[in-house]
Amino acid sequence: MATLGSLPLLLMNGLFSGAAARAALRSANASLTELHDTVGACGLVAADAHPGLMADVDQHAAGIRDSLSADVRPLTPVLLAAYAEGVRDAAFTHGWRPPMGAIDWSEDNWVLRRLLAVCALVRTLPQFG
Repeated sequence: MATLGSLPLLLMNGLFSGAAARAALRSANASLTELHDTVGACGLVAADAHPGLMADVDQHAAGIRDSLSADVRPLTPVLLAAYAEGVRDAAFTHGWRPPMGAIDWSEDNWVLRRLLAVCALVRTLPQFG
C-alpha cells in the first residue's frame, strides 16, 4: 500500500519504466533494422525466388514462434531482437562467424537461416508490415 511518503517513489518508478520501455523499443528497432539490412533484404529476395529456402525459413519461423510462446503472447520487436541477439551470441560462442561479403543462400547455414526467419517474422508485425 502506498503512503504519502512513498508516492514520489511510485511516480518516479512509473516514469522510469516508461522511459526504459521506450528505450528498449528504440534499441530493438535499430537492431532489427540492422539485421534486415545485413541478412533480411538479400535473404528474403532469395527465399522468394527459391521455394526450398522459403520452406526452410518457414520451419525456422515456426520454431521461433514456439520458442517465444507466440501462441500465448504476441511477438514484439523487443522479443524478436532479443531472440536474434541470443542466436548470434550463442553462435559466436561456438565459433560461428558471419560470412564476409555476399551471403550464399544455397549453403545450409543454420544461424543465417534462423536470423532470416527472424526477419520474416518481423515483416508480420503491424508496425513493420
